[in-house]
Amino acid sequence: MAQVIHISPIDNVVVALHPIAKGQLVETDGLSVTALEDIPQGHKMAVKPIRAGEDVIKYGFPIGHATEDAQPGRWMHTHNVKTNLSGEVEYSYNPACDLAPLPHVEPETFMGFRRKDGRAAIRNEIWIIPVVGCVNENAKKMVQDNQDLVTGSIEGLYTFPHPFGCSQTGHDHAQTRKLLAALVRHPNAAGVLVLHLGCENIQPDQFKAELGEYDPDRVKFLVCQDVEDEFAAARKLLEELADYARQFERQPIPVSELVVGMKCGGSDGLSGITANPTIGRFSDMLGQRGGSTVLTEVPEMFGAEGFLMNRCINRDVFVKAEQMLNGFKNYFISHNEVVYDNPSPGNKQGGITTLEDKSCGCVQKGGTAPIMDVIGYGDPVVTKGLNMLYGPGNDLVSATAMTAAGAHMILFSTGRGTPFSAPAPTLKLSTNTPLAEKKPGWIDFNAGVIADGKKTIDETAQDLLQLVIDTASGKQTKAEINGFRDISIFKDGVVL
Repeated sequence: MAQVIHISPIDNVVVALHPIAKGQLVETDGLSVTALEDIPQGHKMAVKPIRAGEDVIKYGFPIGHATEDAQPGRWMHTHNVKTNLSGEVEYSYNPACDLAPLPHVEPETFMGFRRKDGRAAIRNEIWIIPVVGCVNENAKKMVQDNQDLVTGSIEGLYTFPHPFGCSQTGHDHAQTRKLLAALVRHPNAAGVLVLHLGCENIQPDQFKAELGEYDPDRVKFLVCQDVEDEFAAARKLLEELADYARQFERQPIPVSELVVGMKCGGSDGLSGITANPTIGRFSDMLGQRGGSTVLTEVPEMFGAEGFLMNRCINRDVFVKAEQMLNGFKNYFISHNEVVYDNPSPGNKQGGITTLEDKSCGCVQKGGTAPIMDVIGYGDPVVTKGLNMLYGPGNDLVSATAMTAAGAHMILFSTGRGTPFSAPAPTLKLSTNTPLAEKKPGWIDFNAGVIADGKKTIDETAQDLLQLVIDTASGKQTKAEINGFRDISIFKDGVVL
């Protein structure tokens, strides 16, 4: 079993697939190096002399620079490596010479739901969307009191509390309204009750204008201040929604109609070697079948733009990508925050040293296919293939944004473990086997078999595709079994 991986021939570091003890001889790609100190799993070891100020190369890209001389066998981490990142970057469009859609593959089918407007869904649920945080507890009680309506093909009744919808101004007010309206449109919700208080900033007429055309059989509205007993009123509306939702039954639908979000969190040094490349290979496979994938976490693209920018399908998409990246850097700078204030303590403990290190691993989820479109926060996916979405690295905020963009489910890789889930079913992929064995109640899929030498990335991606098909056909994720699902809305402004 291999102890390390030398990702690119030009790398001057290797990554420990398993812990390496001081004095242990490591051989890979014609290199023979003795470890000068203990190297934890997922961490980097120099395999060539690296001078102070010289770039540390991993994935074939600089992930920072050495702050002191390092001999082969040295542990390369936060104590002797620093980021190269600063502020905005001027990008140039140099499209890859082989920029073309990947070869077509005939799509398999999953057992999903066909909505009246023609869209596909993988769940048949009823959602209560509180427009303002003041009615969160009312919404929770409505869910609790009406579980008897979950019968027939209805698979659940859920609500998604949040603290916003009032005391917000300008961009934040518009962003909250847009995000909530996008959730109301999500195909996994067969029926939706939109719950208002009545005096909040987001007024019913304003919200309906944001929502646009809707089916009154599918979407109902309740203003709590307008009725004597909001719970009795909600019961009546939920009964109507349940009657509507029960007409839908699972039927064969091609996987070309799936939209899958891709996210990583609680990453470690194996994220970019096992789980994220597996997701990237899956993304390519789904694209070949005519499906769509969504890549977000813009701050975790900083320093890894070389993996992405020249894969934009045309100059217009490139310009949107450039505006997204530099726009997010401006967001940091406008708040007097450094662009590279990342990774987290858990990331560092797992072996990620700089934001470039994290980003180069993060973007592996994008595979090799052309980037077909770049969409804004709260906007829907309308283009088949790989899409980039404006959103932060924060797990729940970005997972909510992908759900709002229309993702039927989300693939979430993690090296440290996390229990959360978005409203869309969220599959957790472990980057390493010890995590999968320690947290079987959280982890749905173990990509650590790659580091263990038991399967290749291609074999693991094929297994993942089958799990996605099974999940789309009704198999519950571990988070769904646990009853976990939440939302978080991106904000950038004052609270009145």
